[in-house]
Amino acid sequence: MTTTVLILVVGVLVVLTAVYISWRAGRLDRLHIRLETAQAALDAALLRRAAVCLELAGSRILDPATSLVLAASAHEARTAGPDEREHAESDLSRTLRAVVDQERFREKLAEHPAGPALLEEIDTAVAKVVYSRRFFNNAVGVTRTAQRRWLARTLRLAGHTEYPRFFEIDDAPPVALAAE
Repeated sequence: MTTTVLILVVGVLVVLTAVYISWRAGRLDRLHIRLETAQAALDAALLRRAAVCLELAGSRILDPATSLVLAASAHEARTAGPDEREHAESDLSRTLRAVVDQERFREKLAEHPAGPALLEEIDTAVAKVVYSRRFFNNAVGVTRTAQRRWLARTLRLAGHTEYPRFFEIDDAPPVALAAE
């Protein structure tokens, strides 16, 4: 009878351990899926912001020099490789702040027929970048924490994936848009 109870207890412990390990592996998998989704949302937000900046640059609302600088910065952000992307996106943020925070920027936009809609698009695109980056960095933090747990490291539940990297850019909105 003692041997049967011991075998039963060991069997239950093995099953519970297997269920726990399976649950941890599933959680890690869900976190990686969430991370990929957040990455896709961030990429879409960054591309939308660059497209709106290109639209503003081509609208003939701004002076030619400002349009050229904004278009060049937006183009650089869209075409930057993975290693240069954070720097290029930060440059676009700084350029956009310099453009939007110019004197009489709102008046110039109000005079143009498409101006108010363009200002709304800029405001929305900038806000989406801020929120998408926060969501992505939150997903990175949670995933990194789960990957660093001793069980995940010991049993290699994350496979051979590297730790995800935070996406750190200067994404502060222009003062003129934040003041609304």
